[in-house]
Amino acid sequence: MNIGDIAEMAGVSRAAVSRYLNNGYISAEKKERIQKVIEETGYKPSVMAQTLRTKKTKLIGVVLPRINSDSISSVVEGIGNELSKSGYEMLLATTDNQPDKELEYLRVFSKNRVDGVILIATVFTKEHKKILKEMPLPCVIVGQTLAGKSCIFHNDYDAGRKLTGLILKKRRHIGYISVMKEDVAVGQRRWEGYRDAMGQASIRVEDNMTVTADFSIQSGYEKMRDLMDQYPEIDGVVCATDRIAVGAMRYLKECKKKVPEDVAVAGFGDNIISSVTTPAVTTVHFHYHESGQRAADVILNQLNHPDKATVEMKLGFEVVEREST
Repeated sequence: MNIGDIAEMAGVSRAAVSRYLNNGYISAEKKERIQKVIEETGYKPSVMAQTLRTKKTKLIGVVLPRINSDSISSVVEGIGNELSKSGYEMLLATTDNQPDKELEYLRVFSKNRVDGVILIATVFTKEHKKILKEMPLPCVIVGQTLAGKSCIFHNDYDAGRKLTGLILKKRRHIGYISVMKEDVAVGQRRWEGYRDAMGQASIRVEDNMTVTADFSIQSGYEKMRDLMDQYPEIDGVVCATDRIAVGAMRYLKECKKKVPEDVAVAGFGDNIISSVTTPAVTTVHFHYHESGQRAADVILNQLNHPDKATVEMKLGFEVVEREST
């Protein structure tokens, strides 16, 4: 079967079938006839032929740091849901948090093997900025901001400030378990929100009140131990992610500290694990699924309107208070 056969069976022109397959304008009556024939015959257009004809692959490359993350999985799901509505598919590239692999995938995607790129970003090295600046394809950044690129990001600073403010209603000796500052959104903005909330309460944040973990539960466990060693009067802790918070609570339980009676604990992300622990973790809910949807919308608009201006979209959040505070 080819579009000539479909056109003959539907009683329309080849051009009408082509417009139908490429989401072009076509009358409702012709659209219904073509759709009926396609459904009856099970016809599927050749992807390779469409690519050669339109110069479009109908693929969007999505570069992500890891897949075993509730937040990132939610972003990817949002991207996929929106792209599929317009006949696009995703080509996923997981980097395992390795900047070199991220750069490699960005170079590959830049060679027009996809129609556009969505980068779920963590850090921007000089090489990242160079590749992204020179990228000939539409590109949208999720989770961070970068000048000159469309970005969908979260209000990490205000989230950190509001979450810390909640704990300050009951506690004064509040520590912080951060992640690397090179991750501006998670490692820097959330900590700055904590710092400024403490400052507004006339509490100076000293060096011994902050430690740096990676994104794992085990690291949260280890860094909670370090934090208690250097800040023994601690009665509350804000953690950069829910996974870190769960690890911190595990250590507190082992050393016979009650949560929240002795130490209040909070995190960010509102992932599944934060709601099923005992006690459940007070956290910040970010709209990860929506960020993926928005990113897909923006890149599709850029594909359809190449001269469209870049977009910077900051999404909101909600503090979810649970038993851990």
